[in-house]
Amino acid sequence: MKYKNLFILSLSCLSIWGCVPNRKIVYMQDLKSNEVVAKSGDLIPYEVDEYRIQFNDVIDVTMKTTSPELNEILDVDRSQSDLRNIEGMNSGDAFFLNGYTVDKDGFVNLPLVGNIHVVGMSVKEAQEAIEQHLTKFVLEDNYYVRVRLGGIRYSALGEFNKPGKFTVLQNRLTIFEAIANAGDLTTSAKRTTVRLVRRYPEGIRTHTVNLLSDKIMESEFFFIRPDDMIYAEPMKVRQVGTGLTLAQSLQVALSVVTVALLYLNVTN
Repeated sequence: MKYKNLFILSLSCLSIWGCVPNRKIVYMQDLKSNEVVAKSGDLIPYEVDEYRIQFNDVIDVTMKTTSPELNEILDVDRSQSDLRNIEGMNSGDAFFLNGYTVDKDGFVNLPLVGNIHVVGMSVKEAQEAIEQHLTKFVLEDNYYVRVRLGGIRYSALGEFNKPGKFTVLQNRLTIFEAIANAGDLTTSAKRTTVRLVRRYPEGIRTHTVNLLSDKIMESEFFFIRPDDMIYAEPMKVRQVGTGLTLAQSLQVALSVVTVALLYLNVTN
């Protein structure tokens, strides 16, 4: 009877302690619903922070003029040909090969116009700076300049189903889109303290975000930036090695108690 009671008590404790409740894994669970409008959530404003170009960024610069001779110097035809030849490559690789990397001094070296300092500028400001230099060689309104970021590169480390380094060809990417692109977080990921490592012109900072709160959508971390690193650490339940679901916890508990009972039978 003593062994039976010990078995039941141990099984119950391990099962309850080992499971991961939904409140620890459901994203934005404190969203308020509006019953009047088909249960739609309240409108939540988000902060749109204009990205500033930084060192080692890859930007895509397209320059065209009405002059075939200048276009040849600007490598317009060659750039288009290169894009066709590398269609089978990863999109991020295509931008890396055809884009322009911002060097350690903050300059990009462009055909004809030369070195242009772009660090700290927005994409629009960089485009205006390139246009200003290009007007030295062409007549007004006889040119076209387009500047884009070479995709958003970021890393997902830790408790992801598909961790790694990714490049997404979008101008904006939410943190939830980035997580989905990495296969979502595992069940054992600690969603309340996800680390976001971000580069700034003056250095690197580490931020902690809570994915379980809808307040994330109002913060500056709702949209990730190029070269962000997202790290998700595991819950203690994984560190101990217990099951994540009730079935897994029961299996672990059953194994532990069975071994304990066998040991007691042998020693007594």
